[in-house]
Amino acid sequence: MAQKFGLGRGLADIKAEMGSVPDISILTGTERVLVKQIPLVQIGANPDQPRKTFDDSELNDLAASIRAQGVLQPILLRAVTGRDYQYEIVAGERRYRASKLAGLAEIPALIKTLTPENAMEIALIENVQRENLNPIEEGAAYRNIMDKCGYSLDDVSRLIGKSVSYIRNIMRLDALPDTVKDMVESGALSASHARTIAVAENPTALANEIIENHLSVADAQRRVKSSTRDAGARAFTSKSLDADTVRDIESRLNEHLGVRVKLVERRGGAGEIRLTFGTRIQMQELVDKLTQ
Repeated sequence: MAQKFGLGRGLADIKAEMGSVPDISILTGTERVLVKQIPLVQIGANPDQPRKTFDDSELNDLAASIRAQGVLQPILLRAVTGRDYQYEIVAGERRYRASKLAGLAEIPALIKTLTPENAMEIALIENVQRENLNPIEEGAAYRNIMDKCGYSLDDVSRLIGKSVSYIRNIMRLDALPDTVKDMVESGALSASHARTIAVAENPTALANEIIENHLSVADAQRRVKSSTRDAGARAFTSKSLDADTVRDIESRLNEHLGVRVKLVERRGGAGEIRLTFGTRIQMQELVDKLTQ
């Protein structure tokens, strides 16, 4: 397997070619990277692209902008063999699709030598940092890079700069029925609601009830607690949090609250979060933060 996260950071070797730094901030090394005009017919989409849905109206707006001003930021490609095309998109599929709609024959591109693993890293980082992914796509992207690259939760956490617990919660959405996933992707059901009902025996019925009755997340939690949970969910909640997750939660709370934090989990998911302060002034500051 290729070395993880071996791309580094910085764009010093292409600034002179572009005049400004693109959003992708992970290209570096001694390799010379130039902007070239590449025919669209020589380019193919990345099958591991995290983003699966593209809004038609947004693409049409971008296509109109491209007709008027051209493509202002190059896309990132890597050369491939054994395909019907010569180059595969690593980042910039929206610009590629919009350029086709605009009737362009070519598109400015950076061509970089990348392993499949590194290409997946870049595609994931770009989409997560730009918040282009809906929660379903985001969870599937984490699962995909873990399955195909052999990454652990900790690896993905370091790669994208999000906590292990956040990644774990997003990935739980992958277990939802397709009908509920569609509700999340369309925006009819929030990701918070979806995570809450993921442990229920009949999440589809609960999702419909949430939408029809405009239930809050707290209401949904009460519905889940009063309903039967499926066997997979019971098995999930019966497992204690791993040590890394506990440390991550404690660290985030410590950073936010400014006091020592101890998380104590008991069987079944219950537990305590203990906050320790050293002075009365620190206590008052803690109270202020908790009651804001």
